Amino acid sequence: MTKNIGVCKGGKMVNQEEKKLHEEIKEAFPYADDVDWNEVYQRIIYRYSTPHGLQHIKEELYKLEDEGEIIVHHIKPNNNPVEVQTLNGMPKKIPTTRLWNHKSCGQCGHIPGYPTSVFWIMNKLEIDYLDEPHQTSCTGWNYHASGASNPVALAGVYVRNMWRAYETGYFPLIHCGTSFGHYKEVRNMIILHKEIRDKLRPIMRKLDMDIVVPEEVVHYSEWLYVMSKKAAQHKKYDLSNIRVAVHTPCHVYKLVPEDTIYDPAVFEGRRPAAPTGTVMNFGAKIVDYSTWWDCCGFGFRHILTEREFSRSFALFKKVIPAVEEGHADVFVTSDTGCVTTLDKSQWAGKAHGFNYNLPVLADAQFAAIMMGADPYKIGQIHWHATDVEGFLRKVGVPVDEYKEQFLQYLADLREGKAQPEYLYKPHRKIDFYLALPDRVKWYKGEQAVQK
Repeated sequence: MTKNIGVCKGGKMVNQEEKKLHEEIKEAFPYADDVDWNEVYQRIIYRYSTPHGLQHIKEELYKLEDEGEIIVHHIKPNNNPVEVQTLNGMPKKIPTTRLWNHKSCGQCGHIPGYPTSVFWIMNKLEIDYLDEPHQTSCTGWNYHASGASNPVALAGVYVRNMWRAYETGYFPLIHCGTSFGHYKEVRNMIILHKEIRDKLRPIMRKLDMDIVVPEEVVHYSEWLYVMSKKAAQHKKYDLSNIRVAVHTPCHVYKLVPEDTIYDPAVFEGRRPAAPTGTVMNFGAKIVDYSTWWDCCGFGFRHILTEREFSRSFALFKKVIPAVEEGHADVFVTSDTGCVTTLDKSQWAGKAHGFNYNLPVLADAQFAAIMMGADPYKIGQIHWHATDVEGFLRKVGVPVDEYKEQFLQYLADLREGKAQPEYLYKPHRKIDFYLALPDRVKWYKGEQAVQK
């Protein structure tokens, strides 16, 4: 059978079926200029809230503290807090230093350049922080993916981690978007339901702990946004011609939506400040696309039970609109599952002729590399499935030079000619058994602890 050959595209002959397919895609995803945004905004989350507003939650929090029901981990002056605005206009304090980093299971396992970029930025900005080895998973995956948990167990995991942060004197900063949204929900549950506290307290007492609830639940992307103007002062590359599409993670701003920060400078306050505002402050151009509201496709249960649906959704509802409508050079987001799904689903599309190859980065990776971080040692772009190298070359990053140095570093490690490089003083084996305050005294030094 003779193949029906059509137009030449990018130096290659394209058959008529493929041409027709691309035309159908353009019809399915209209350009952003033609979208009726008033209609789109009718389905956004801004009118939704928890049954008890954030102000009520805060009032009850401090009331329970006064009654001795709970311990509140307050943000203190030595945390150098910055006050920002939430969805409903209430102020939210974002601590900027003395931070206890609650890391993400998926980031550390699938995107290791994600947390290393956060720590690298903190080092660059001379932030005082802890990477605590005694942290556990939030068990949010268990809850959102399978539902195989119960309220008291969820509250116990949350309080156990928050107690660990409390006894170090460092304020918790949550890396994972799901942990962030999940912890906001659990905080509200603990505050509003005495029966949960009554079942939880004896469990915590057996661990020589008590019910600790932080004054704020803070996502790292909120911290990065607050610090982004200062961080951008270290920028090494010109981003004025770079077009960035942003995906704001659902679990960050759709779970307890009124406790997410907004800024009138970001889409007139209609969308969360982070990570869009961070990219803006680094000088890149934000491009819009019609499906900005939609999930990345991860969906927790979807990625486990309907994986091909997740991959298709990521391609057709996120990647293709970002490229076809926004002509994006890179996709930036701020959660574990979103980076993984958007980055590692595109090969499935390529296998079926949809080779869009849109690079995907976390906001922390994007910021760190633009500040001069090594894209391999720190950004660890070699873990990504999309062509991040090509994007960085467009920006002006000397990718080949960095790669050569990285490969030599790995060879030297294998041959025993070099020692591993660390972002901070490495943990000792005994750190996993020491009581936290004692470990922190060694880790930071007595003088630092007493600040």
